[in-house]
Amino acid sequence: MPQPIEGYAVIGDCRTAALVGVDGSIDWLCLPRFDSASVFGAILGGADHGGWILRPTDAAATMMRAYARDTFTLVTRWTTPDGEVEVTDLMPRTDGRSDVIRRVRGIRGRVPMRQSLRVRFDYAASLPWMRQVGTAEAPALLAVAGPDALVVRGAELEAHGHSHVADFTLDAGETLDLQLSWFAPHEQMPAPLDVDEAIAGTERWWRSWVSGCLEPGAYDDAVRRSLLVLRLLTHEDTGGIVAAATTSLPEELGGSRNWDYRYVWLRDAALTLEALMHHGYTREAQAWRQWLLRAIAGDPADVQIMYGLAGERRLPEWEVSSLPGYGGSSPVRAGNAASEQYQADVFGEVMIALDAARHVGLDDDDFSWSLQVALLGQVEHSLDRPDSGIWEIRGDERHFTHSRAMLWAAFDRGVCAVEHEGRPGPAERWRKLRDRLASEIEQTGFDAELGSYVQFAGAREVDAALLQLAQIGYVAYDDPRMLGTVARIEQTLLRDGLVRRYRTETDVDGVPGDENAFLACSFWLVEQYAHSGRLPEAESLMERLLGFRNELGLLSEEFDVRHRRHAGNTPQALSHLALVRAADAIAHARGVVAESARASIARSSRRMAPAR
Repeated sequence: MPQPIEGYAVIGDCRTAALVGVDGSIDWLCLPRFDSASVFGAILGGADHGGWILRPTDAAATMMRAYARDTFTLVTRWTTPDGEVEVTDLMPRTDGRSDVIRRVRGIRGRVPMRQSLRVRFDYAASLPWMRQVGTAEAPALLAVAGPDALVVRGAELEAHGHSHVADFTLDAGETLDLQLSWFAPHEQMPAPLDVDEAIAGTERWWRSWVSGCLEPGAYDDAVRRSLLVLRLLTHEDTGGIVAAATTSLPEELGGSRNWDYRYVWLRDAALTLEALMHHGYTREAQAWRQWLLRAIAGDPADVQIMYGLAGERRLPEWEVSSLPGYGGSSPVRAGNAASEQYQADVFGEVMIALDAARHVGLDDDDFSWSLQVALLGQVEHSLDRPDSGIWEIRGDERHFTHSRAMLWAAFDRGVCAVEHEGRPGPAERWRKLRDRLASEIEQTGFDAELGSYVQFAGAREVDAALLQLAQIGYVAYDDPRMLGTVARIEQTLLRDGLVRRYRTETDVDGVPGDENAFLACSFWLVEQYAHSGRLPEAESLMERLLGFRNELGLLSEEFDVRHRRHAGNTPQALSHLALVRAADAIAHARGVVAESARASIARSSRRMAPAR
């Protein structure tokens, strides 16, 4: 069995990220971007697929680890019968470079250590040419293959089969610094970093960033760590927010529901933007808005649900045959065919996010507002088109109730911009379209016999996305229709007390197999409970969900309650931003919400729910 997903820590530099296992091995790293091919891919196979192990040679050594306060500097304390060492792992924030630092410091006694390096470029399909390029005083190993090159400094590594190893012993007070640096092989090899300066500067940056957080007054430590994760997943240069740092970690162990999440979903990015703005991060909001306007500029008919980090449109999905998959869960995929789907809800999420941006002082320029008007024109043109829905159903397109409500929200935000913000636009036409959608939803998306909204027109099933109907202001949290929907979700989607996205038994998604409880949906239920007078249940479920984080405060996409393990890609932006929203809702219900959050909630309450 591979290491459990929750056994991995993440380190990153806001351009890419690495996963560090409890055994001291970096088993996932793509350079120089989140969506580049892997250099270390052991998490999706085994040691032969690339990794970098650094740990005591004593197999019985024990470890404890934690992040340095409010950073992604991972500090691991290894203890053996003969002594202790401390390993500090981080990806320093530098000007355009891609580096990993691994500092080993002797704490007590003497500890024999081993470093084992296996570089496998291009998703383990390319074995590099390796050669020594350093000196006895400054050893360095160079790895080159095609468009990629790495230099690893700090200890003399000797060839051992298709890996390179170094054994050394560290006494108390001694320090050894290891550095890995990526570069394009046609460029000059980067100079060694000043490790002391890199560590100190990187930690200062992270702490300075999180110090600007407006905390909700509930679960503040968890909120702060989640916001840090969202920032880690935001690309420094482009402003694009990836959904997760990994590809193809399975939703069900041994199954085929393995997707590539290293891209920017408009939906996830818009929701992340709202969470960041809600907690005082207007600079990040501005960067994301600029990314959005660049990505969707052009013919509104060409808007996609997801893009590459810089707004790339072509994200073809292909199976990576060189990686066998996590625990044999295949196929491993790169790219994502969902980029070609029509998902109507993204128009609503984008309009909601841009509406929220206006309320934190990011005024529309002529280009921004004219683009929103054009988007609403495209929504009107495609109003009756069925879609694949928020969950990227690979079965038949349908009129999903959640998607229809999000189109309602798109027109609603357009009307509000005209009526409350003085923007020019055909408010009366948008109002009529909004009301038409509301009428349709009530007629075909609500089952009076069940007393519940349903997954799509004519269905009897629900899905967890319906919890967002209250979040967007379509219906009040305590409206009988919403309460009936919650009751139906509790009856049919709860598994071991957590919320599944929908019942896979219905085969509506066109993909075989099952999936575990979706963490974001369970946090949405916390939010619903908190806003509808069920605060004790909200707090109880929140505490349980927080208990699913690993010891570093990280969450993946799903949770397997039966085996108490994470499932799906990690760390997952949607899980962490849903955690933030749930904490905000509980703080509001307790009456301790920050003033900025209170103003945001007040704005949401002005949204008019449709007539019964």
